[in-house]
Amino acid sequence: MEGELLKVFDKNRNEIGVAPRSEVHQKGLWHETFHCWLVRKDPSGTEIFFQLRSKNKKDWPNLLDITAAGHLLADETVEDGIREVEEELGIPVHFQDLISLGVIQNQVTIGAFLDHEFCHVFLYEGNFKDEDFNLQEEEVSGMFQASFDEFCELWTGGRETLEVEGFVLDKEGVRLSESRVVSQDDFVSQESTYYPELIEKMTKIMGRQ
Repeated sequence: MEGELLKVFDKNRNEIGVAPRSEVHQKGLWHETFHCWLVRKDPSGTEIFFQLRSKNKKDWPNLLDITAAGHLLADETVEDGIREVEEELGIPVHFQDLISLGVIQNQVTIGAFLDHEFCHVFLYEGNFKDEDFNLQEEEVSGMFQASFDEFCELWTGGRETLEVEGFVLDKEGVRLSESRVVSQDDFVSQESTYYPELIEKMTKIMGRQ
């Protein structure tokens, strides 16, 4: 995976070449990623879904994350990023069914790990149920959902914790229902502006529908 080739850019999103993934994160080179957030609407409100990263992941194990996400390789287009949804979650989806939220710039520095991303962010609405997810166990060890309104409050200062419900996979791959009370520290690190910008974009889109 560290040898994967990624397109690299300057800070103005001008493409300047190609580099291995390991070098991209060592030097903090700008590159592209694909983010897809799944939401479910029902009469009681809107819920947003998170994946639980596998405990075996090198980066941010056992933390809640974007529903499905990944790097765009050097030979891929943004449309190719749709593979992440099916690979990680086992949910087939067509690119034309996604709602674009545009590009969010995201910079995260943790020690020697420099992650400078142009995130192509999408929203996917559906009537998702736990049994719909067929998780890629080496990447994802569970799925959780929460009230979208409460998720917004968590990242805009309205609350300190969030109740999430879903399931985790045990060692045999059996689904175990689980509820948790989580805080911002239970999510993968993002730039401080990422979630507020995401929430603003999602709220505008969903408010027009």
